Amino acid sequence: MTVTFLNPGKSDEIYWVTASNGMSAAARSLGIHLEVIYSERDHLKTLEYAKQIAARPAGKRPDYVILSNDYAVGAEALRILDAANIKTFFAYSGINDGGDREKTGIPRQFYKGWLGVLEPQAEDAGYLTARALIQRGKTDKMLSSDGKLHMLAIAGDRSTATSYKRTEGMRKAVVEANVVLDQVVYGEWNRAKAQEQSIWLYQRYPQTRLIWAGNDLMSFGAMESWRARGGKPGRDAHFSAINTSAEAFTALESGSLTALAGGHFITGAFGLVMLYDYHHGKDFADEGLEQNRSMFILFTPEEARRYQQLFGAQNFEKVDFRKFSKYLNPAIKKYDFSFRHLLTQSDQRK
Repeated sequence: MTVTFLNPGKSDEIYWVTASNGMSAAARSLGIHLEVIYSERDHLKTLEYAKQIAARPAGKRPDYVILSNDYAVGAEALRILDAANIKTFFAYSGINDGGDREKTGIPRQFYKGWLGVLEPQAEDAGYLTARALIQRGKTDKMLSSDGKLHMLAIAGDRSTATSYKRTEGMRKAVVEANVVLDQVVYGEWNRAKAQEQSIWLYQRYPQTRLIWAGNDLMSFGAMESWRARGGKPGRDAHFSAINTSAEAFTALESGSLTALAGGHFITGAFGLVMLYDYHHGKDFADEGLEQNRSMFILFTPEEARRYQQLFGAQNFEKVDFRKFSKYLNPAIKKYDFSFRHLLTQSDQRK
């Protein structure tokens, strides 16, 4: 069984490298030959690579291509690969745009080789981090002169469903707690841009003490500009982040980062489990062709330490992905792809 992963991220970008490492461990565990190609956050490269894969001689083509619909390239990539009779599977981000949906239909409808989708529930990450941030602000009585908590948000980008859903989760927590959301800006997942944006945000909204970010890099950028003003993250302002970088865990343990959610990098690895089962005649269709799963956890400092002990070296060999397969474990009736379950399973193998 051969699989190619068209990774939308950069080859030195910690989140997407971690995603590839998790998939590589799953592939070794399941006996799958995995090829990873990075698009370096260039959507045109994703399409170029899809064309190159489709143009390979039949014997050189992978059995399956896993891709993510970042920057809305999914519909076109799907058309290219399906025309070459290469089976496809979306992990991380599926088809969510109404216009694209008209072209693609649902999996196995217009494109017979489009097998399915596995997405993490991105709203969870935004909601969990914002709720924890607000709770800490209440505990520390960081109220403004109007008697309310104020928050700033640095979202990812305007075109990616993941960014939209994380931001919607944040907005839900804000509404529930009656917090004032002063402004939402888009940092394009970039640390330097978030640092620059936060400089003028702090000047415009000097009363704000809660800063929510759509990923860890943007949170670090906002923290740096706070420090440049003489502030102390975790003491006179609270910051949240999403992702599982070593820097994020260190910040959580030190207290400079108040809330951290993550675990969704494993989506691609679980996508491999589903394809492995499909390849061996155990179709995942009975649980849905487009699955949106709860994978995020809000890390406690103790869980952050456990994660670093288990996977700090980016080595996921402790995870036995064979235990998640329905084909290999007929007693499993429903997939459990929660990251907390994976942490527990790995703890038991130490």
